[in-house]
Amino acid sequence: MSNVDTLSQTKSFNIFVVEDDIWYGELLVHHLSLNPDNIITKFETAKAVLANLHLQPDVITLDYSLPDMKGDELLARIKLESANTSVVIVSGQEDINTAVSLLKKGAYDYVVKNEDAKERLWNTINNIKKNVALQKENEHLRSQVSKKFEMQKLIIGNSDQMKKVFSLIEKALNSQITVSITGETGTGKELVAKAIHYNSARSKFNFVAVNTATIPRDLIESELFGHEKGAFTGAITRRLGKFEEASKGTLFLDEIAELDLNLQTKLLRVLQEKEFTRVGGTGIIRTDVRIIVATHKNLLEEVKKGSFREDLYYRLLGLPIQLPPLRERGNDIILLAKEFLDQSCKENKIQKKSFTNTAKEKLLTYKYPGNVRELKAIIDLATIMSEHDQIMDTDFNFNIGKSSVDLFDEELTLAEYEAKIIRHYVNKYPNVVEAAKRLGIGKSTIYNLLKSENKSSN
Repeated sequence: MSNVDTLSQTKSFNIFVVEDDIWYGELLVHHLSLNPDNIITKFETAKAVLANLHLQPDVITLDYSLPDMKGDELLARIKLESANTSVVIVSGQEDINTAVSLLKKGAYDYVVKNEDAKERLWNTINNIKKNVALQKENEHLRSQVSKKFEMQKLIIGNSDQMKKVFSLIEKALNSQITVSITGETGTGKELVAKAIHYNSARSKFNFVAVNTATIPRDLIESELFGHEKGAFTGAITRRLGKFEEASKGTLFLDEIAELDLNLQTKLLRVLQEKEFTRVGGTGIIRTDVRIIVATHKNLLEEVKKGSFREDLYYRLLGLPIQLPPLRERGNDIILLAKEFLDQSCKENKIQKKSFTNTAKEKLLTYKYPGNVRELKAIIDLATIMSEHDQIMDTDFNFNIGKSSVDLFDEELTLAEYEAKIIRHYVNKYPNVVEAAKRLGIGKSTIYNLLKSENKSSN
């Protein structure tokens, strides 16, 4: 099945039926409703349909002989106010001259009310659907081509570390191997994944990103594999999963180390068998996607700890790309800073600025725990705050988003340091279970600390 066929069958299609003959209007509504993707709204007057053109229907089937306006006049109004709507004239007049005239004025087709009318209308609307889907597909492809060139501009760097990364990206472009991207938070893992996809043979299909750490554990299976109507409470319709959305394209699984062990087992099977079933379904769905995974953790260490399956690790390892932290990339910091400065000036309609030498020196001495993402935030703020045509070292704020916890701002006992760290994690994460997991300690340790703090405060 082509992309166009898939689009035309899975997207809702809005049809206005305009017919003053109540019986015939109901007949058309019933016939067109046989396709569940069609959303039908019936009108009996020109005034009523004109009042609802702001809804931008995909198709209007228009009775030529309405009581309150002539068919050619109404057609002209529709094309003026909703240019992308296709209009199919449905008329009791078998007049070739009238038909030709209306087609010249923008009607998509002219259907005569006879025994073949229903079938003719059905085929006409299916053709319109395919044309609409093809138009959307072309827009999608143009968007992807645009993104392709954006990727080439945004991955910036001349350091030896980045040259190695570029070499690995090049190898990934010319193969279908699974890619595993590792690196600290903010180093640009998703950007590399997009660069691989949009410059590969799969670029005309979807790039679908899933951050497994942000999706609740009880919803991640449905998110990946989709579900059938009624599969669970709240599943009121069938939903396609990310594997289906990424068909023939690329599925990017970010923070893969956070995936639940049970889902790791199911993911492994999908990767091995190249097939799956939706939640609550029985039908087997074949899958053809390229997998790119990313994590800021050491997956091999997670395997040793028992939190990540060893067989899945080797299945996902593929071509490993390690992104260096920004602090190790030398003059790349200045190259990136200049690019971010130009972007920020353009986005905020500010006259183009540059950096003083002392500003560059200051940028090179900072360690960037938030990596490229932090550098961009620093430059964006400096661009706005600077009152000169050059960014000076005093314009930088290197404390954006920093934690209030500085372990060495005072001398404490080891127990006091431990309590301070635990308190920071309890405040940072939504519940004690998550804080304990991040710290690698038992919940009871946190509960005991909180209990002792409450006693001391009382």
